[in-house]
Amino acid sequence: MRLRFDTPPTSKEGPDRWPPWLRFLVRWASRFAYLGLLLLLLGLTAYVSFSLFVRSGVTPVPDLSGMTQDEAAGALQDKGLELSHDPRQDDFDAKVPAGEVLRQRPAARALVKRGSGIDVAFSLGPQVLEVPDLEGKTAQAAQVALAAGGLGTGRSFGVYSSDAEEGTVVAQQPPAGSNVAPGTTLDLLVSRGNRAAVYVMPDLVYRRYDDVQRFFTQRGFRLGSVKYEVYEGIPEGVILRQFPLAGHPLDRRDTVSLVVSRTAEARPLP
Repeated sequence: MRLRFDTPPTSKEGPDRWPPWLRFLVRWASRFAYLGLLLLLLGLTAYVSFSLFVRSGVTPVPDLSGMTQDEAAGALQDKGLELSHDPRQDDFDAKVPAGEVLRQRPAARALVKRGSGIDVAFSLGPQVLEVPDLEGKTAQAAQVALAAGGLGTGRSFGVYSSDAEEGTVVAQQPPAGSNVAPGTTLDLLVSRGNRAAVYVMPDLVYRRYDDVQRFFTQRGFRLGSVKYEVYEGIPEGVILRQFPLAGHPLDRRDTVSLVVSRTAEARPLP
């Protein structure tokens, strides 16, 4: 009798015999289980690391905004930190009142080791400038001084003054020594010199030039240009036109110009 070994029939219960939808579910279920285990391990690692980090002496930096120096030092001391202040880092600020924290480094909520120093700068408040004394300076020198000091020149008014030289500053607004913001403009009163006596220009037309010349010279007035024109029917040496005109204000600094008649044959008057 011959022995025969036959291959046993394959079991129909193995995974290869599972329906496709079942194999799909099993495959994704295993993947999700692996992913969940991995996330759990990462979370545990982060928690343990953070706990060790905190227990090793790390603390968040408090927000010091709006605190005075004493208040900031107390808030840092509560966290085991120290206040470090360099007065050279303080600065002007129009919004933060003087004496309050302007900025800090590291920033609020940053993690640092206990015992660390926190650099803090304080506000000096709004910047103010002292108005210089411009009295006695020329208008141009006053403008240069204002520009160099961060200020500006506003309106300028002329005023007669018997004490100040012409072109120099007599008064200013705001006054010297005032505290003002940068860019403030100053109004200036500038001397126009000593006001001379003002006269009314007389009517010189048809008057003799010799008499007019003598009259003005004796009283300190100046005669300017004198022109001569031939004018029929008018004797020689008679004034035909004048400037300034009759009735015009006149002081000794003004010059008087005249047009004088002459005959065709006559030579110009001296």
